[in-house]
Amino acid sequence: MSEKSDRPPGEGLGRRIAAHRAKLGWTQQELAVRLAISRVAVSHLEAGMSDPGERTVALLASVFKVDPHDLVAGTTYPRARAERLPLVVATHTEVELQIALLDRDLEWSTLVGPALARVQLEGWVVRLTALAHVTHDQRERRAVDDARQRLRRELAALT
Repeated sequence: MSEKSDRPPGEGLGRRIAAHRAKLGWTQQELAVRLAISRVAVSHLEAGMSDPGERTVALLASVFKVDPHDLVAGTTYPRARAERLPLVVATHTEVELQIALLDRDLEWSTLVGPALARVQLEGWVVRLTALAHVTHDQRERRAVDDARQRLRRELAALT
């Protein structure tokens, strides 16, 4: 059976990719940068002119924070390729993880004395500064900057 005849009935994967991208408010270029492919390649994927390989589907699933199999389920993505997809992918970036940890530490700081909270939170100044230097994504840089501002406010409140 050829790959084309092996396709399940359903919506085109390209439409689903475009919908996920639009939901995030990203341009094709922004998605292309995250996937390390060209904007034209993203355009071709979304238009259904080409199918992504398993690596690209895994990256797309990670970027969209969905399971790879859920991303392709019910689409025209070839069944043979879908069977080779990984079961799990990373669904967060290092920036998202660090900001989530900071948020927990900020909550924790309200439960302990100011001296202990200050010691814990001062370590975040160094961590966020280092993270800001290695983050290339503009949206993530803004998220780090916002986190740094929240941290400064909290540290100021502890004095």
